[in-house]
Amino acid sequence: MALVPAVEEDMVKFSLFIDFDHKKNVMYNNLYLPEFDVVVKQKINKRKPNSQSIKIEKFNLAKYTYLLDY
Repeated sequence: MALVPAVEEDMVKFSLFIDFDHKKNVMYNNLYLPEFDVVVKQKINKRKPNSQSIKIEKFNLAKYTYLLDY
């Protein structure tokens, strides 16, 4: 009996990271899906913490200043 369950083949792998768009002066919380090369971006808004501003786009590492992953 294994202590860690086996990873199923149909599971989607993803990464979480934060980046900064210096042109718009906005920080984003990101969910990157490498299988599709797509990132789901949620704007981090200090003034409106309950605001839901989400966009989905083709991943382009050169477009944003990468800050950290978690």
